[in-house]
Amino acid sequence: MGHHFAFYAALMCFITSRAHGSFIENDSIPAVNQRVVDFVMGQVGKKVGRGECWDLAAEALNSAGAKWDGLYAFGVVVNWKTTEILPGDIVQFAEVEVRHQEGDAIRTERYGKHTAVVVAVKGRGNYELAHQNVEPVGRKVGVAPLNMADVRGGKLVFFRPQE
Repeated sequence: MGHHFAFYAALMCFITSRAHGSFIENDSIPAVNQRVVDFVMGQVGKKVGRGECWDLAAEALNSAGAKWDGLYAFGVVVNWKTTEILPGDIVQFAEVEVRHQEGDAIRTERYGKHTAVVVAVKGRGNYELAHQNVEPVGRKVGVAPLNMADVRGGKLVFFRPQE
């Protein structure tokens, strides 16, 4: 009987986490990452700093008490293919092209140098990002999906914030 209960409890946890948009349980997120997410989600719809994409990550890391170089080394580099990306991780884009297929429509996004924050993980390679200085939100913080299967070129580097 206990084995079935444990399976049911795990299934309910999985279903609950899916309903909230993340496969990751809050207990498994490092405290600094959770503070980054809390800061960022409190800024949705607002302009952070000058409204540049980098400003959101910088202020989130500073607010969370993370150690970083103040430039573009936002923490420890994490390979999304071999390590689970977590909410609160920072992603740096370099000459990235993303192509979304929605029914018969194809939408292409291009990012030269861009910085965003992972706020939810829906599965390996499937994330929700918060960022600003992008369309359609402009210089205010908005949330948008990123599916790594849609990336057609360029380089994405994920960073794990450090205490």
